[in-house]
Amino acid sequence: MSLSADPGGAEAAWPAGIARVVLDEVDSTMAEAARRAPGLAGPTWIMARRQSAARGRRGRAWMTPEGNFAATLVLRPAGDAAAAARQSFVAALALADVLTALAPGAEVALKWPNDVLIAGRKVSGILLESAGTGRGLDHLAIGIGVNLAHAPPPGALDPGALPAIALAELTGAALPPEAFLDRLAPALARWQAVCAAQGFAPIRAAWLARAAGLGETVTARTGRETLTGRFEGLDETGALVLATPEGTRAIPAADIHLPAPRGPAVR
Repeated sequence: MSLSADPGGAEAAWPAGIARVVLDEVDSTMAEAARRAPGLAGPTWIMARRQSAARGRRGRAWMTPEGNFAATLVLRPAGDAAAAARQSFVAALALADVLTALAPGAEVALKWPNDVLIAGRKVSGILLESAGTGRGLDHLAIGIGVNLAHAPPPGALDPGALPAIALAELTGAALPPEAFLDRLAPALARWQAVCAAQGFAPIRAAWLARAAGLGETVTARTGRETLTGRFEGLDETGALVLATPEGTRAIPAADIHLPAPRGPAVR
């Protein structure tokens, strides 16, 4: 399979063997995924037009006004927990394909470990949750939120967070969430097929080709320390490789702070 994946156009067929559930309102699609996972017969997208208690990484609140995209793909992964965690990079590539197709000329970039940016502003976030341990994962939930119609105002963001942007600011019209899912599901299925057939190496290479801050000085905040250094790349596990004054570090989990965005939203 070519790594030049189709950019998620509307003409792409819904992937075979994947179900979908569309709800008017739910507390969060991740919570709904956990409730439904034991009874699902196969991979299933769960999308909600409204969420009342959405959350992002590390329990942060995620604003989901009506018109934005909120969905979770529930899988039963064949690999171990480490392999399942790398599905975040697969999902990011699918999102980048779809957003690039919908907003031609937009500068779409991927921020480690789980965000998608346009012109340095956050447009989408990815959250992974799993049940089970080691090689016995019961299910993996890939939660995805996209600012289709609305972006949170600066006052609603955490201190130091990147500013946000909505896709509608670039296109002039808000794409319905169901239409976005019609594009995202085939794009994600294509990248998952690449990963299944060829492993993580081509995913890593494609992700790095779109990486935000690659080669620049960034700050990584883990639960125990703050590190500043040059973002050198990813290792074979997906950990961020940071060149610091004390030596090169592979960081498996952290909040990354990039330089402030520069330039207009569309180049």
